[in-house]
Amino acid sequence: MPTTVMSFESSEPIGRVMSVDTMRVFIHVDDHELLKKVMVGNLIAVQGATGHQFLISIVERVTRLPSDSLGVSEATDDETVPQPEEIQDTIRAVLVGTYRSKDGDAGPSFKRGADSCPQIDQPCHLIQGVNLTAFMGVLSQDVPSEKALRLGHFAIDPTAQAVADGDRFFQRHAAILGSTGSGKSYTVASLLERANTLSHPNIILLDMHGEYASLAKGKDYPNGYAQYFKIAGPGDLVKPKPHSLFLPYWLLNREEMLSMLLDRSDDNAPNQAMRFTSLVLEKKREALERSKLDEVLASFTVDSPIHYDLEALVKSLREDDQAMVVGSSGRDKQGQWHGKLTRFISRLEAKIKDRRYGFLFQSPKATSAYDWLQEIAVRFLSTTKDEQSGIKVVDFSEVPADVLPTIISVFARVLYDVQFWMRSESRTPVCLVCDEAHLYLPVRSDADAVSRRALDTFERIAKEGRKYGFTLLVVSQRPSDVSKTILSQCNNFIALRLTNEQDQSAVKSVMPDSMAGIADILPLLDIGEAIVLGDSILLPSRIKLDKPTATPLSLTKNFWREWTEKRSDSDAIRAAVENLRRQSKGTELKK
Repeated sequence: MPTTVMSFESSEPIGRVMSVDTMRVFIHVDDHELLKKVMVGNLIAVQGATGHQFLISIVERVTRLPSDSLGVSEATDDETVPQPEEIQDTIRAVLVGTYRSKDGDAGPSFKRGADSCPQIDQPCHLIQGVNLTAFMGVLSQDVPSEKALRLGHFAIDPTAQAVADGDRFFQRHAAILGSTGSGKSYTVASLLERANTLSHPNIILLDMHGEYASLAKGKDYPNGYAQYFKIAGPGDLVKPKPHSLFLPYWLLNREEMLSMLLDRSDDNAPNQAMRFTSLVLEKKREALERSKLDEVLASFTVDSPIHYDLEALVKSLREDDQAMVVGSSGRDKQGQWHGKLTRFISRLEAKIKDRRYGFLFQSPKATSAYDWLQEIAVRFLSTTKDEQSGIKVVDFSEVPADVLPTIISVFARVLYDVQFWMRSESRTPVCLVCDEAHLYLPVRSDADAVSRRALDTFERIAKEGRKYGFTLLVVSQRPSDVSKTILSQCNNFIALRLTNEQDQSAVKSVMPDSMAGIADILPLLDIGEAIVLGDSILLPSRIKLDKPTATPLSLTKNFWREWTEKRSDSDAIRAAVENLRRQSKGTELKK
């Protein structure tokens, strides 16, 4: 408990309440010199109903205008500069909470929301100096140490730590939004580093560009701590690496598979979808019968994650496509599916042979085992494994762009479904960090058939996941391109610098109306600075975020300096060409 409380007995008020409009207060400034110290984002304490109560507000606008009486003097011949008494200084501030210097025997306290509206002519004080330190101490004390998530320090008081409630931050979805180069990756890495200090964290980061590989344990990254996985690329099919991850085709449900294979413009698309669905169901039934899994056989569906023989499926499709049957006249005629499946079979065979999709269709034999899925679920949903961290990084950088939304949604859906079907008392909370979310979670009106499948999965998680201990941390440089449904479910925001007007509007649209004015400062934030607001932090604040120890690989290049000091490496360029040809980043050329 802080030993000091805010006291304004020895200081003159900066002004008095002139007008109140719902959650905003307009202050007439008496001390014109003190106004020079007031900046947007400063805190002001408005005297409440009692001597121990103050309504805390954040400055949105500072204005100096000629007073109404100035119009009379302008009509005279003496056109002089307005005198101080003819100046009308005003401050517009938004009410955010209530501070009590005494709250029973508990000492000073702060709560969100104004207990009452400010009264006209009530004195207003600028919170600065020792009062600011005392107030920041109250904010920090309200978060118990076991829940404290340190974010950085407050911009208005660099000596005060900015602490959020870790429970509330992760349990109700959150978003980290900012233009490229604003510090998003550093912020994500810092949060993961904080979580890694806990005994049993469980966070899965979906890495789109391989920039978080440096967070993994290894000799190349001594500060690493996370487990690292990479969706297998073409170069990993012959000799898979220990961290190579395969997502076999049988994990895909009916809609996900058809979104990859079906051409909706084809006149035979309904027939192709129907026959594919019935054959998949048949092949899964045959697999269960061979394994004598009678209990599963009695209740499985076409979407159940059960391995089936893909070659046998293609063979059956081809037989149907070429089948001839005996007609009523005794002559052979074309069967029901004759010629209607040809294009579908061609697309399926092309996908199977394409090494870019090897993680789906050319996965190792071990992935067809019945207990393989259980092992994968344990690997990603358990908090520790062989003394490793519960922080997992999954690299999707080599997944083809045309199926990226589908593959990400399959991965997320499988983990969510396992969490859904687990007994409630056995569930461990899981957070899925969706890096570069705009790539696979677009606004629904802009989504194609592939992206819609991903949207269905993630919107379901956004709406229902909290009940099952499965939440999202959405990270994007283009919030205007991210699903509004998903962003609207986020209750915590770390908004870094945003320069695009549409992106600023997208952030404002998901903020409370009273906070929209604070978002006007977004394009002016420095690198690593953010506006933090939501359930996890009592006071919406401008915060200088901490830098992580293990930094991502997305560090902005110093163009001018490197052009001055560093020569290019011709051997590295030649090796990159070979990497391109082999679809593997492990090539090294001998000199």
